[in-house]
Amino acid sequence: QVQLVESGGGLVQAGGSLRLSCTASGRTFSSYTMGWFRQAPGKEREFVVAINWISGTTYYGDSVKGRFTISRDNAKNTVYLQLDSLKPEDTAVYYCAASTGLPTYEYWGQGTQVTVSS
Repeated sequence: QVQLVESGGGLVQAGGSLRLSCTASGRTFSSYTMGWFRQAPGKEREFVVAINWISGTTYYGDSVKGRFTISRDNAKNTVYLQLDSLKPEDTAVYYCAASTGLPTYEYWGQGTQVTVSS
């Protein structure tokens, strides 16, 4: 079993920054892809970004390219999401997820709220 715990959400003004963390436990993650998704009220869940745990290859959603950056710390089993130049439309619950084989993500965290005020 895998547990994912997100942290780092909060309230920030437009143009500001936040850093989200996702710490994984329960199994080895050497072959996983870790992803971040978000869901705003009344909208479908949206892919944000993903990173291959071994190679470090990253995949970004079009709406966040150039503003968000994903990174990982293998020793801490933690994935980070740096959110810069935040916009009100980035307001959502952000979820961390783990995949043993894309495109399916089998494991999900509980989510962390990000609110961007205008």
